[in-house]
Amino acid sequence: MSQIALHYLWWIAALLLLGGEVLLPGYFMLWIGLAAAVMGVVLLAVPGLTALAQAVIFVILAFASCFLYWKWVRPRLNRVPAGNERLNRRGEQLIGQRYTLCEPIVQGRGKAKVGDGMWLVTGPDLPLGATVEVVGIDGTTLRVKATDVA
Repeated sequence: MSQIALHYLWWIAALLLLGGEVLLPGYFMLWIGLAAAVMGVVLLAVPGLTALAQAVIFVILAFASCFLYWKWVRPRLNRVPAGNERLNRRGEQLIGQRYTLCEPIVQGRGKAKVGDGMWLVTGPDLPLGATVEVVGIDGTTLRVKATDVA
C-alpha cells in the first residue's frame, strides 16, 4: 500500500475506536481514538515513517492522551460546583429546615409534612402539630429534634 494512503488507515482506526466509545462508554477508547487520528495527521505530514516508527509514535500518543485525560480532564468532570454538594440528595437538603408533624412521634417514630408529601421522622415523642427541626437523615427517615416555637 502506498505511503500516501496509510494515513487513511489511522483515521479509519480512529473512527472505529470512537464508535467503540459510543457502544461502550468510559472515555478510554475516545482518547486512544484521538491518538490514532493525530497519528494519521502525523503520517500525512511525514509520509516516509516506517511501520515501527508509526507504532512507537502511536503508543506514545495513546499514553499521552490517556494521561492527559486521567490527570487533567477527569478531575474537572468529577468536580461538583460550589453550592451543589447536596444536589440529588434531597434528604440532606432538608437538614436544618423546620416542619410540622402531621402524625405525632410515638415511641420515637412519626411523620412530618414536607412540601406536599410526608416523610418518616425519628426523634423524641412529640404531639401532633409540633414543629421539629431536621438534624440528620438515615436513608429516607429524617432525624428531628423539637424546636422552641414561641
